[in-house]
Parts: sequence; structure tokens; C-alpha cells
Amino acid sequence: MASNRIGRINEEIQRELAELLRTLKDPRVQAMISVTRVETTGDLRYAKVYISVLEKERSRDVLKGLKSAGGFLRREIGNRLQLRYTPELVFELDDSIEHGAHIFDLIAKLHDQEEQRGEHHDEE
Repeated sequence: MASNRIGRINEEIQRELAELLRTLKDPRVQAMISVTRVETTGDLRYAKVYISVLEKERSRDVLKGLKSAGGFLRREIGNRLQLRYTPELVFELDDSIEHGAHIFDLIAKLHDQEEQRGEHHDEE
């Protein structure tokens, strides 16, 4: 039952953060950012926030900007979610979207190679 509660809290934090990130004035955080997932510890002390940045070369600056805005974001989440403890936000880069795109490219290349082999076998 507790894991279900944590799952709901993770979803709420993710939704609120996605909304709050659009309101930040920090120029480092003006890139296209997606909150891909949130993992909160069982005691609600820490929440690891995985973000994906469209412009990879700006990802380090985005992390610095988010770390700088961490106190504001934590306070706003505390006000919106009414939790006994508002978790400390720890931001991490998530490369799963990039990894998924890479895997998709590899599969597409394999598919193309299979089609080419099929054409050569049909001619023989």
C-alpha cells in the first residue's frame, strides 16, 4: 500500500514540476525540458527528478539552473501538495529518450539490411 502512495506522490511531483518549470525566469532553464520521472524515497525526504533536455549541449547549464531554483521549487511543491515532509529535489539527467532513439535507429538499420538481403535472394 505504501508503494502505491509513493507512486501517486511521484506522479503529483512530476506533474507540478513540469508546470513550475515553465514559470522559472532563469535563462539557463529556458530550454526544452521534460520531467521524465520522479523517484521519491519511502520516508519522503528525497525525490530524484529525472529530466531530459532537448539541446544536449545545454544540459549541464540546465542542471545548474535547476539546482539553483531547487529551494523555490521545493517550497512551491510543498504548498501545492500539502505533504508532511516536502522532499529535497535532486535533479539528474535522463538519457533514456536518447537511448531509445539510438535503439530505434539500430532496429531501422537492421530492418533495411534484412530487406536488402531479401531482394538479393529473390533475384537468384
